Amino acid sequence: METLRIGVPAYRMDFYTNLRIIVNQLPEAVYVPVRDVYSYRRAIALKLNRVIGQPLFQTFDLNNQFEDFDLSKVDVLHFSNGISYGKTPWVSHFETILPRFSEVLSQTKEAHWQNLQPGRLTLKGLDALRGAACKQIIAWSENAANAQRKFLSEVSSEYSEPILAKLRVLHPAQEVLMDQVVPRGYDHEHPIRFALVGAGFFRKGGRELFRAFDKLAGEEGLPIRLVVVSSLRLEPYAAHETEEDLAWARQVIAGKPEWLEYYQEMPNADVLELLKNADVGLLPTWADTFGLSVLEAQAAGCPVITTDVRALPEINNSRVGWLIHVPKDVLGEAVYRTVEERLELSQIIEEGLKNVIRSIVEDPSSIAIKGQASLDQIREQHDPQTYAEKLRQIYRAAIA
Repeated sequence: METLRIGVPAYRMDFYTNLRIIVNQLPEAVYVPVRDVYSYRRAIALKLNRVIGQPLFQTFDLNNQFEDFDLSKVDVLHFSNGISYGKTPWVSHFETILPRFSEVLSQTKEAHWQNLQPGRLTLKGLDALRGAACKQIIAWSENAANAQRKFLSEVSSEYSEPILAKLRVLHPAQEVLMDQVVPRGYDHEHPIRFALVGAGFFRKGGRELFRAFDKLAGEEGLPIRLVVVSSLRLEPYAAHETEEDLAWARQVIAGKPEWLEYYQEMPNADVLELLKNADVGLLPTWADTFGLSVLEAQAAGCPVITTDVRALPEINNSRVGWLIHVPKDVLGEAVYRTVEERLELSQIIEEGLKNVIRSIVEDPSSIAIKGQASLDQIREQHDPQTYAEKLRQIYRAAIA
C-alpha cells in the first residue's frame, strides 16, 4: 500500500488530542512535523510574554491558522481546530466551530452568531474553508456539527454551501482495555471507587465532588472512595474559580480525609490502569466539548457519571452510565454566565451527584451491568480499525 505523508503542526505533534485522533492512526502513514509562519509568530509571542511577565501578545488565533507556502511537501495536512491558507490538500478535526477564531467564539455565549458581522479574519477563514484545498471538516460529534451548521446559517450562502458539503461527523476511536466486566462485592473494607481524571479540577466538577463526598462518606458513612488525578489547574472560564477556591481544595486534600485518594499527576498508562481498578468514572463537568476520559473509563468497563453538556449525551446515557441534567443553551453548553447561574449550576451538579451516588450504593449491581454495556458500546461505536479506515478514505479522497 502506498505510503501517505500526513503533515501535522510540529508544536502540536505530541498534543494528547492529536495523538488520539490524528497521529499514528494509520500504520502505513508517515506523520511529518511541519512548520509555518504562524507557528513562528506564536513562538515569538510566547517568548515576549514570558519576558514581559504577562500575556500582552495573544496567541489564540495564531494557534488555529497555517501557512507554509506549500513547502512542507506532504500529501495531506491534518489539523485539530485549524485551517490552512495554502494549496496543499488539508482536512481539519474540530470540537466546536471552524474557523476557530476569538471573534467567532466570543459570540457563542451571547447571541449565537445572530446578526453576525464577520470581521476580516473570519472572512479570510471562511474563504480558506470553502476553497479547493480544504477537503473535509470533521466534527468530533453531532453537537459540534450542529454548532457549525448554526454558525454557517448566519453567513452568506456563497460561504456556507461549499463548506457544509465538506462537513462530516467522526467520533474518536478507543481501544477496549479489558475483555469483560467482573462483578465485585462492596463493603466498608472494599468501598466503591469513583475516579476523576483531569487537570481542570473545578471545571470538571471537582468542587462539587469534594462537597458531595464530604457529605456522603464523611457524614453519612457510605462505603465510597474518591480517587482524583488533577494538577488543580486554574482556568479563566466556566467555573470561574479563584486562588481562594484553590486554597480550599488544597486544604481538603491536606486534611487527608479517609474518603479521598489524590494524585497531582500520573502517566496516561497508569491512569488507564487506575480506571481498570476503579468502579465508576466521573465527569460532572461544567464545560467539556467531548470527554475523552469518558471513553477511556468505558473502555475499562467503568461506567461514568457525567453532566449532559455538549457531546456527552452522545457517548453516555442511562443504559451505560448516569447523566446529571443541567440548564443549557441552544448549543448544549451549560449556562454559567452570571454569578447566579454559576451558583445554580454548582448546586444542581452537587445534588445530582449525591442522588446518583446514593442510588449506586443502594444497588451496586448496576455498576457491572452498566460497565459491561459501556464496554460493548466502545467495541461497537469506537473501533480503532473502523476509525482508521474512515480516515484512510478521507485522505485518499483528498489527494485523488
